[in-house]
Amino acid sequence: MSITVTLPDGNSLELADGATGADAAAAIGPGLARAALAVELVGGGEPNAETVAVARHELGVRDLARPLPDGAAIAIVTKGSGQAALELMRHDAAHVLATAVMELYPGVKISIGPAIENGFYYDFEFPDGVSISEADFAAIEEHMRVHIKSAEPFERVDIPVAQARERFVTEGQDYKVELIDDLVSAADSHTPLETVSLYTNGPFTDLCRGPHAPSTASVGAFKLQSVAGAYWRGDSTRTMLTRIYGTAFFSKQELQEHLERLEQALARDHRKLGRELGLFFFSDLSPGSPFWTPAGMVIWNGLTELWRAENRKRGYREVSTPILYDAELWKQSGHWEKYRDNMYFTEVEERPMGLKPMNCPAHIQIYKEQRRSYRELPIRYSEAGLVHRHEPSGVLHGLLRVRHITQDDAHIFCTEEQVQSEVVECLRFGFAIYELFGFPVRLELSTRPDQRIGSEELWDRAEGALEGALRSEGLEFELNPGDGAFYGPKIDLHMTDSIGRSWQLGTVQLDYSMPERFDLKYTGADNAEHRPVMIHRALLGSFERFIGILIEHYAGELPLWLAPVQAIVLTVSERVRAYAESVSDELLQRGIRAELDERDESIGRKVREAELRKIPFMLVIGGREAEQGTVAVREHGSRRDDQERSGAQASGEAAEALTIDQFVARVLDAGGAVPVGRPSQAPDGHEV
Repeated sequence: MSITVTLPDGNSLELADGATGADAAAAIGPGLARAALAVELVGGGEPNAETVAVARHELGVRDLARPLPDGAAIAIVTKGSGQAALELMRHDAAHVLATAVMELYPGVKISIGPAIENGFYYDFEFPDGVSISEADFAAIEEHMRVHIKSAEPFERVDIPVAQARERFVTEGQDYKVELIDDLVSAADSHTPLETVSLYTNGPFTDLCRGPHAPSTASVGAFKLQSVAGAYWRGDSTRTMLTRIYGTAFFSKQELQEHLERLEQALARDHRKLGRELGLFFFSDLSPGSPFWTPAGMVIWNGLTELWRAENRKRGYREVSTPILYDAELWKQSGHWEKYRDNMYFTEVEERPMGLKPMNCPAHIQIYKEQRRSYRELPIRYSEAGLVHRHEPSGVLHGLLRVRHITQDDAHIFCTEEQVQSEVVECLRFGFAIYELFGFPVRLELSTRPDQRIGSEELWDRAEGALEGALRSEGLEFELNPGDGAFYGPKIDLHMTDSIGRSWQLGTVQLDYSMPERFDLKYTGADNAEHRPVMIHRALLGSFERFIGILIEHYAGELPLWLAPVQAIVLTVSERVRAYAESVSDELLQRGIRAELDERDESIGRKVREAELRKIPFMLVIGGREAEQGTVAVREHGSRRDDQERSGAQASGEAAEALTIDQFVARVLDAGGAVPVGRPSQAPDGHEV
């Protein structure tokens, strides 16, 4: 007997019955056999027991040693297979880390060790009296290298659940026992869990679904990075474990480049820059909620002005809605079931109330307030809407992960015929916003998740509409199966910052379910009642997170129109103070955010401090400037001689003598005003 598999080029490959991924690689060629790390199943196969299991659980990467289902479409994973290969290798590295830790610290208990976006981690419970710090990394890494150099095979065995459980009970590995019990409880009652898979490399055996490379030799250049506390199962009532983070790449050069990017990211950390520039701070009095200073509010208000003007010219009408609602609203919307654990509740006169985690049900109430006609549609509501979500304290991260969230939210109510054009205009709006900041955009279509509301017919229609909008504009996009919102599919807009990190910012979500849940209607041209379609749209994501990303993207050197202080007037001596004050007042009157530094300090020190504050323009005032009615302009970042001198020479060669009118024109030409009205740009750079 034989089986047939399909290769990425569409050709078929005939193999003996029971053939593995390794057999397939060898049949293609000896070079591929040597380079193969795993095999990826991408579909196909007859609907027998094996392929049904594959379709349900194992589409994706699997071990080379496992048999292939007949009719499957496969691809051999090598080091050149991108993220799939990296994740595989990093999972291997996590097991090698656990191997080394168990050798060095007898009695340690192990829990989980997955690959993550930029590396891997493993969680441990160390014996009483044992604590781990970064000072211990060198010894752990040395033990890891021994196991990697030994090329210890990753060997999988599927054994009965009871046998695996007994093994981990005997070894005192309580977390593995709990994981097995949870797997048994979660199994379908019609198909109870009979076996679990264990992987062994060298002296280490772990409960693991896999996959893994053939041996530990696959682990390339690696580095342990940090130690953190992590509650078991993310539950603050459970044991605090020790999490060791690491990263790994196939080459030393890739590792070094990654570590250099991390150094850049550390220097750009918005929490550090936010303190240094006096933009915002956090307090234990209100965890996860930033306090904005006057300087920070300049940035906030600049973005708000841009947001408000761009919404207005696109036909959005701004609304404002409460933050506290009867709990029945959240039950009707579906948020009660989906987000209840992340919401804040209280009672008002014995009436259960909840702070809104989303703005959509509130905008629905405005739509429902009066009868609607097809002539009114589309109706576009926008709101800088304040929502609250309970994020566990362990995941709060400056402005990037907060509990107090101001969304640049919008909801569009339209007819079925208007859906495609409205989605396209939402995307164009996003392109226009991101182009202002030089963000390249990547689009992702996310489809129905496992937990969802609404019929399959509605989901088919919604997914088809979003895909149709993308294709109508000739826009490239990636498919992200299963990651849609619980009420509808979405197009997510991702951008890449100045040091190569990807951020998901905007989202356009198509929703047929909430209009049905809330019985939304409009009167059509036929004088009959019809159901509108609802589009959820945010482009900045949230003001807090977007500002945090901007600070890191620009390393604190924000565009001129967002700079809290655009120009600072620096006096050389006491005798020019009156003229310097008049210059500062004139700039303020003409809309330039200016400050005056008339302290009795050296001009060199004043310039250095202004540089640290990242103020775009420094205007040096000496005797010559006072006599001629000019200012000596020095731009931030100019690497010039800053020796103490008088007059225009006080800032070295960087100084340029300008009149006040000339300087104001310079600021406006350099983008000192909020940039409203620029053309939309598609991801390929063409105007749309």
